[in-house]
Amino acid sequence: MARLKPVKFDLEGAAAVGAAPAQVRVFSGIAGENTSRQSLAQLAASLKGVKLEIVQQYLGKASLELDRGHPERAEKWALKALEVDERSGISWHTLATCREMAGDFASSIRCYEAALALIPEDNDITNNLGRLASRMGDNVTAEKFFRLYLARYPGHPEGTNNLGSVLRSQSRFDEAIEVLKAGLAKNPERAMLWNGIGSVMADVGDIENGLIFYEECLRIDPKFSKARYNRGTMRLASGDALGALQDCDKAISQTKALHEVCMMRMARASILLNLGRLSAGWDEYETRLDANFSDCTLYSVGDLPQWKPNTPLEGKSLLVICEQGLGDEILFGTILHDILEQLGPEGKLTLVVERRLVSLFQRSFPTAIVGAHVTYSIQGRDVRVLPFLNDDFSGLDLWTPIGSLMRQYRRTTEDFPDRVGFLKPDPDRVAYWRDWLNSLSGLPKVGLLWKSAIISAGRHRYFSPFDHWEPIIGVPGITIVNLQYGDCDKELTRAREEFGVEIIQPPGIDLKQDLDEVTALCAAMDLVIGFSNATFNMAAAAGSKAWLILPPGAWTSLGTGRYPWYPQVRVFVPETFNNWGPVMAEIASELAEFVGNPEP
Repeated sequence: MARLKPVKFDLEGAAAVGAAPAQVRVFSGIAGENTSRQSLAQLAASLKGVKLEIVQQYLGKASLELDRGHPERAEKWALKALEVDERSGISWHTLATCREMAGDFASSIRCYEAALALIPEDNDITNNLGRLASRMGDNVTAEKFFRLYLARYPGHPEGTNNLGSVLRSQSRFDEAIEVLKAGLAKNPERAMLWNGIGSVMADVGDIENGLIFYEECLRIDPKFSKARYNRGTMRLASGDALGALQDCDKAISQTKALHEVCMMRMARASILLNLGRLSAGWDEYETRLDANFSDCTLYSVGDLPQWKPNTPLEGKSLLVICEQGLGDEILFGTILHDILEQLGPEGKLTLVVERRLVSLFQRSFPTAIVGAHVTYSIQGRDVRVLPFLNDDFSGLDLWTPIGSLMRQYRRTTEDFPDRVGFLKPDPDRVAYWRDWLNSLSGLPKVGLLWKSAIISAGRHRYFSPFDHWEPIIGVPGITIVNLQYGDCDKELTRAREEFGVEIIQPPGIDLKQDLDEVTALCAAMDLVIGFSNATFNMAAAAGSKAWLILPPGAWTSLGTGRYPWYPQVRVFVPETFNNWGPVMAEIASELAEFVGNPEP
């Protein structure tokens, strides 16, 4: 598998984007693969219609190189053909295929558009444009192309599947169901449509019906690898991790498209970690760095060598770049004390974190050099750069994404130290917030957070609806403080008007932006309760007493039933997926006991 190499990027005109985690998701899958054997054979067959013999010869050589898996060689012949006849639509189509196989999706789209302008009757190009736009995350553009394709071929199962998939990716679940149901009525034996509806069901949290649709898909076509992979993710959510691993392994063996293989291998990493097989799980987790993985982040680190397991660190100057989402940066930050010990007094740690975390991490690791990364979206790829270093890596020996360090220093759960709190909030601000909390009442202060700002890819199904918080919010003898960032006015109003409880909003603080201040506030709380989002990680990393609600199959528990990352954290997990009522009632009962007998 191709490995990521450090490169330098031209950022002129690029826009900074928010950091996004590498996602493991259920996918209905965009049907059609312009680089498959079948598609390449169809492209080769179309060359017979080329009138100029020399162009046909050049394109024939390009087709042969594509079939051999050498897009860079094929591109040279396609360009020769265009030098002869720049209005050859098939030549542009061939060049588009070359660029797609090479991973240059932006150039590929431009070539497809040129081909479509010259041969507008070739609707396969329209489908290809939709596919690539979706792969680059532009589902709005993809939707337009798929609708054009369906306008020409009403009810076409592939076009129906693709339109349903991009609607689902935009969380337009009802529309996706209607599109897919209409297609299924006309094509009841098309496995991809059963898989598509199953994926929508999975995203809305209907695991039982999702499994039914996946089973029917596999009955129709036992070799439909996407459905088998998807069924594995549902098995994991249902508590059957071994069954999930079996499905995932078979799906990988049946899949040819490299970006789909990477998605499945990321799921496999989560399953292995869920089973407590940390050594194999972390090794598989390196798939997130494969350029074929759709959510791969590229790092601009010049020619700096990348750290590998078993590379000695003593006395070295190591660049560690935090990665994925904000919560992951903090979660993986639990390893930094170990790394400083490995570097020793003669070594140097340069740590790169999200901008809002710089002051917090600098205080927590005063011997390190801490700076901010910036992430740009360039041609559909996330590129992380380190502007505070000014492209000067001369004083550094090695670099690594922080998650890769787990491969050596967290290969078993016993490798997680019994260390409470590694982040150091400003003690003056902790005292300030403690005084403010004491001014509210003499009751225990409980901070709540109940959702994530990231709701794409069906992530919302891992968080209970706010309704289920009523038993917890209604426990008497506590003062509840809002720690939830983002727009939560509706929930705060509902708690006040329907639950009869005022959730106190802390004054003068932006709970999304002022992360150093938020960490100090969390450290002043008596208890924090919530799902795993960025704020919960800050609270736990600062050593706060915290109760974590996890969905079944969450990989971060590492198969332990506890939370090795933060030893003081208590974990609550529903017995079955999406069955929030009983576990929230359990938390309410435990909270009432805590009020009566608060621990120091």
